[in-house]
Order: sequence, then structure tokens, then C-alpha cells
Amino acid sequence: MKELFEKIYYKINKLDPTQVMIMGFAIIILIGAFILNLPISTKNGESIGFLDALFTSTSAVCVTGLVVVDTATYWNFFGQLVIIFLIQIGGLGFMTITTMFAIIARKKINLRERLLIQESLNQVDLSGLVKLSKYIIFMTFSIEGIGAILLSTVFIPQFGFLKGIFYSIFHSISAFCNAGFDLMGEVSGEFSSLTYYFNNFTVTITVSLLIIFGGLGFPVILDVFKNRKFKKLNTHSKLVLSSSAFLILSAMLFILILEFDNPDTLGKLEFKDKILASLFQSVTTRTAGFNTIDLTFMKESTLFLMIIFMIIGASPASTGGGIKTTTFAVLILEVKSFIRQKQDIEIYNRRVSVGAIRKSLSIFLIAICVISLGTLIISITEPHFTLLEAGFEVVSAFATVGLSIGGSASLSVLGKLFIIIFMFIGRVGSLTFFTALLIRKNKKKTLIRYPEDKIIVG
Repeated sequence: MKELFEKIYYKINKLDPTQVMIMGFAIIILIGAFILNLPISTKNGESIGFLDALFTSTSAVCVTGLVVVDTATYWNFFGQLVIIFLIQIGGLGFMTITTMFAIIARKKINLRERLLIQESLNQVDLSGLVKLSKYIIFMTFSIEGIGAILLSTVFIPQFGFLKGIFYSIFHSISAFCNAGFDLMGEVSGEFSSLTYYFNNFTVTITVSLLIIFGGLGFPVILDVFKNRKFKKLNTHSKLVLSSSAFLILSAMLFILILEFDNPDTLGKLEFKDKILASLFQSVTTRTAGFNTIDLTFMKESTLFLMIIFMIIGASPASTGGGIKTTTFAVLILEVKSFIRQKQDIEIYNRRVSVGAIRKSLSIFLIAICVISLGTLIISITEPHFTLLEAGFEVVSAFATVGLSIGGSASLSVLGKLFIIIFMFIGRVGSLTFFTALLIRKNKKKTLIRYPEDKIIVG
């Protein structure tokens, strides 16, 4: 047995950090699926079936929020605890959790573990990674704690002390981790999300702020906390904050205008509630998967715009998915620079590196290819889905958002398997996923460089 473990350890050490990260997520998902498949996790005392357990576990670890059964009415307290625990691991990243236990045990973090943390947090430098991990853990629990306290002012009077505390903690973690899981099935019906609180300022704003903080990225939160003034922030933080603000406000404006007179969504609400609902949906569309208005009654034009915002997603090193706000911003800046015939991309008196531009283009093209292929697959496996519903489901899975208009519960076996794959790719990162698959053992760079030639494009 000892020799077997030594062989496994040796083989793992030979793997690339990207491959280890993917394996780590896969193992956590499988463990979660095994536990959720047990009869002790459900209210009816029956096993849900491994596929549905795997779907739920993947959605939780990948902080997506797509569900095949209602979280509140199907899972018992133990099952809900398992789900929120998986969400917390998925939101922080398994390497951050590993680092936390290593710090508690006073274990020294070696170079290989630092490389894994670097890959997990999407950082450029190796220096300061353990310190960053400590900050991430502290910030996460602090923000989630404050969020839970604010939500408890509503949930404790409504549900009682113990249940109110649990609901507050559950929804605070789910919101900050951009997961979109909720326990409101017993309050407003199955798969109803937070529609019961469409006009509740405390719940709507608290959940929105938790989602925004979780979606900004840990390095940005730390930079803002340290420097406080916008001028003193680094270029990455400035770009994240400005692009996030632009996307939230523009999405809110689009939703408000397009759905203003829709009697099934915003049309029946008072003006202040329309603003509140539009703001909430603009925040959750890009990252989290909660909703306070019924998406199935939205106009197709609104849903199409929501797909675009879901693709963009949150920011790097955050709990959200998508191609990321900075990727989108770099691509826009590249087009702007090309039109103005500038040699460099400039932002806040700094030049964007060629490597960042190439990576942004790669991420965008891979995302478009995966989404296009996924939409085609789901439209074939789920003939009852319209093309818009299929595309919405795939983008929601790939961008780890968790919104659905076709209903994840109605997916076929093949449909569920493919959505599981898309959620997994979206969480670990499409570029990371395909790099890990295609990585070669021989990493020696070739010394041959071919002569340049002209290719006509455009």
C-alpha cells in the first residue's frame, strides 16, 4: 500500500500545475457526487441517482447554480450543508483551501505548491502567494460574515432564529461565491430563486454587493483595501473596476428599457422596484445566477443581450466565470488601437503587453468555439429546446452563471453530461483546460524561427 501511494505521489509530481489543478477539481466533484448520491442527503430518503448527484456537485464546485432538483425542497439539512461546503471550496479554489489547512498545521509551503497556488489564482509572479492566500481566506470569511449579518435582519424575523441564521449564511456564501444556489423553494415555489424578494431593498442590495465583491477578484479587493484611492490603484484594478461599473450600468439600462412595459416582468412593478430589479438582474446575469423576475417571460432581445453579458462574466482571480472583464476590455482596446492606427494598446498611461493581447484573443476564440459547438450539441440532444434556450443553457454553464430558461431539470442524460462538461471547462478556465490536455512532456523551445511572410486578412 505504501509503495502504491509513493507511485501515485511520484506521478502527480510529474504533472503540470494545470493538470494537477484540473485533477483536484475533478476529485472534489466526484467526492461531492458520491455523498449527495447517498440516501442520507435527501428529504425522501432515496438516492437521487449518480448522474443527478454528479450534476449538482459539479454545479456547486464550479459555482454555477444550474440544478436538476430544487435545493430547498429536495435536499435535507445534511445535503444542503454538503452543497454549501462544495460551493465554498469551489469559490475559494481547492489550492487556497489546501493552503489554509497547511497554515493551520504550520506546514511549510514548498515551490511546487506555490506553482499550484499561482495557477489556481491566475497570478503572474510567485512572490507573495502564501500571503495573498491568507488575505483571500480572511477577506472571504469577513465579507461573507457581514453579508450573513445583513441578511439575518430579514431572514430571522421571517424564519426564526436557527433557520434564519442558516439561510443567511447559506445565501451569503452562495452570493459571494457567485454560485446562485438558493433555499427559497419552500417560500415561493420550486426553482423560484429570489423572486419573493423582488422589492426587498436589504436582500436585493446585500446579495448584489456580495456578488460584485466576489466577482471583482481577490487581488483587486486587496488593492482597493490597501490604497483606497482610485489614482493609487494598479492598472489591473483600475481596468477591472471601470469595466465592471460600465457593464453593470449598461446591462441595467438595457434590461430596464427592453422590459419596462413587459407586463410579465417589469411592467407590473413600481418605478423604484423596476430600477431595483434591473440592477439586481444586471449584476447576477454576468456571474451569479439569482433572479428576482421570471426569466422565462423576458423578451428574446433581452435574453440575447443577457447571453452577451454572461459570456463576458466576472474578473480574473474571482469566484465568477466567463471570459473575464479584462479580456473583454483588452479586446475592445485592441480594436480601438487598430482603428486609430496606434502601435501599442494604452490604458491609464500604461502599455498592454503583447502576451496579454494574444491570451485575450485565445480565450475569446476558444470560448466562442466551445459555446457554438455546445449550442449545436444541446439543440440536437434536447429537441424540445429552442435555439435560444439551448444557447442560453450552454452559455450559462460555460460562464458558470446558473440561469436557465429551458429548465436544466428537463435535460436528457446526454444533455446533462454535456452541461457538466461545459460547467467544468468554464470553472477551470477554457485556456487552462485545453492547455492541460494538449501539453507535451517535452517542453524544450525550438531554436528555429521561420522567415516572416505577408497574409491578406480582412
